[in-house]
Amino acid sequence: MSRRGWLLFLAMSLIWGIPYLLIRVAVREFSPPTLVFARTLPAALLLLPVAHFRGALRPVLARWRWILLFAVVELAVPWFMLSRAEQHLPSSTAGLLIASVPLMASLIYRFSPHADRLDRRRLVGLIIGFAGVAALVGIDVGGSDLLALGEMAVVALGYSLGPLLISLRLSDLPSLGVVSVAMTVTACAYAPFALTRLPHHMTLEVAAAVLTLAVVCAAVAFIVFFALIAEVGPSRSTVITYVNPAVAVLLGVLVLGEHFTVGIAVGFPLILLGSVIATAREAPVVAAQ
Repeated sequence: MSRRGWLLFLAMSLIWGIPYLLIRVAVREFSPPTLVFARTLPAALLLLPVAHFRGALRPVLARWRWILLFAVVELAVPWFMLSRAEQHLPSSTAGLLIASVPLMASLIYRFSPHADRLDRRRLVGLIIGFAGVAALVGIDVGGSDLLALGEMAVVALGYSLGPLLISLRLSDLPSLGVVSVAMTVTACAYAPFALTRLPHHMTLEVAAAVLTLAVVCAAVAFIVFFALIAEVGPSRSTVITYVNPAVAVLLGVLVLGEHFTVGIAVGFPLILLGSVIATAREAPVVAAQ
C-alpha cells in the first residue's frame, strides 16, 4: 500500500475506532432514532453548502436512486442498529464485532462483478485478523444479548456493502456531494421519529459525544473514507475494521474501565499482522523476455 494509502488507513482506523465509546455515552440520554438524527443533521448542514458551492450536488442528484441505497446500507440502518445494540453491549464488544466486516466483505466481493477480488495471500491476512478478533472477543456469546448480536450482524453487513456500492456505482461522483446528500436523506428520514424523542436534559459529556460523532466521525470521516477507497480499493478499505476494535478496546479500558484481558494481549498482534498482509500490494508480474 502507498504512503498516502497508509496515512488514510491510519486516519480512518482512529476516526472510526472512537464512535463505539461515544455512542455508548450518547445512548445514556438519546434514543437510537434521535442519535442517528443528531449525528447526520449537523454533518448535512456542514457539508451541503460546501457541496453546493463546489458544484458537487447536481451530478449526485442525477443518480439519486443509488445515493438512496447507499444511505440505507451505510448510514440509516447500520447507525440505528449500532445505537440499539450499544444500549446492551459494552463499547469494546461492539467494536470487536464490527471486525467481522472484512471477512464478510471478502465473501460478498467474490460473488460481485468487481475486479478487486481477494487473492489467497490477502485472504490469509483476513483470516489471521479474524483469529485476532476471536481472541480479542473473549466473551461467552451464549450469555450475551442475542438480539444485540443480531443487530451487530446487520451493521457488519451494511458496512460490507457500502464500499462495494461506492466502487461500483458512485466512484465517479464527487465524494463531497455523495456524503452530503446521503447525510441529508438520512436526517430527513429520522426527523419525524427523533423530534418526538428528544432528551429532556443533556449533560455536557453527552453533548460533546454527539457533536464529535456528527462532525468528526460523520462529516470528516466519509470524505477520508472515499479517498481511502479510491486509493486502495473497496475490499482493502474494509480492513480498517481490524484496527478499529483495537482503538475501541483501548478507549473502553482507559475511559470506561473495561477489563484488559489475555485475549486482548493475544489479539492485538494478530489483528495488526492480518491488516498488513491483507492490505499489501501484489508484486508486479514481469513478463519473460
